Order: sequence, then structure tokens, then C-alpha cells
Amino acid sequence: MPDLNFNATAKSESNTKTVVTADCFKMTIDEPAGLGGTNEGANPVQYLLAALAGCLNVMGHIVANEMGFTLRCLDIRLDGDLDPAKLFGKSNESRAGYSEIRVTIKPDTDADRSTLEKWLAAVEDRCPVSDNLKNPTPVIIKLG
Repeated sequence: MPDLNFNATAKSESNTKTVVTADCFKMTIDEPAGLGGTNEGANPVQYLLAALAGCLNVMGHIVANEMGFTLRCLDIRLDGDLDPAKLFGKSNESRAGYSEIRVTIKPDTDADRSTLEKWLAAVEDRCPVSDNLKNPTPVIIKLG
């Protein structure tokens, strides 16, 4: 199967607000007022959690269908811990990103616990966003 290519373009509208276009979709990324933003959109690390939730939802339904059980709905809770010291140039000790992301998925289904444990393992293994978060992915940033 050939690789799929996804892309996005972005333009800064202020020092905190960015408008991203992906296909025909526009997403506003901003910071809350307490961090100097205008609170016109979720911040970048919240979008990262949202991307993970969306991917887990899609994969959850695909895998449930493959395993032959009905998945009516998923409730997904995501929590991430981020030390802002590096972000604000106060320290080089910690990493800039999340130190941990915790996800709790509550499926609305009649499947038994054993089936759900196999389902969750397959979902986690096949989710592209989870894979990108867990494994080093080369990111090449250059001047244009």
C-alpha cells in the first residue's frame, strides 16, 4: 500500500495566534489570556491531546468492527503534564513537551472485559498519533 501524504499550512496572525489550514479545514491555535493570548482557540498542546483523542476514536471503531462487536460510543479523557520552565526559557533541565499523557477510554459496548483488553491493545498499537507520540519521528525544520 503506498504512503499517504498529509499536509497543512499555517500563518501567524499575532505572537500567539496561528491559523492552520488542512485541506478545506481551518483551525485557530491560540493561548489563553493568562499566557498572553486572546483565547480564540485551543493552545498547541491541547490540539495534540485532541489529535490523540480523535485518532483513538477512529481506530477504536475500526478495530471493534474488525473484531465483530458493536461500539456505540467512546468517552475519552486525556490528561498531560507539562513543565513550562523550558518553554519560558527558565530551565534546560526538563523537556519542553509533555512528561506524561494519561488516557482513559470508556467504551459503550456489550463486549466483555477480555475482548475489550484485546481491542484496546490493537487500538493502541495501530493509532498513528499514539505511534508518533511514543516513538521518535524525524522532524526536519528549516528556513524557507
